[in-house]
Amino acid sequence: MTKKKFSYNEAIREIEDILFEVENNKVDIDELSDKVKRVSFLISACKNKLLKTEEQINKILENPDDDE
Repeated sequence: MTKKKFSYNEAIREIEDILFEVENNKVDIDELSDKVKRVSFLISACKNKLLKTEEQINKILENPDDDE
């Protein structure tokens, strides 16, 4: 099973869409747990992207003369 790559902004947009649906009672109770699982996955993926970006930026700032 291949994982679909998505951008941080796409993930945030999807989270916002799901939250809007939940807040406006547009999610059927049968779908709710799937939506919550999806949001949990997206939040985790966003955290990982932020941590990787922070590590890359710190590496660049520590060694500004490196050509990467």
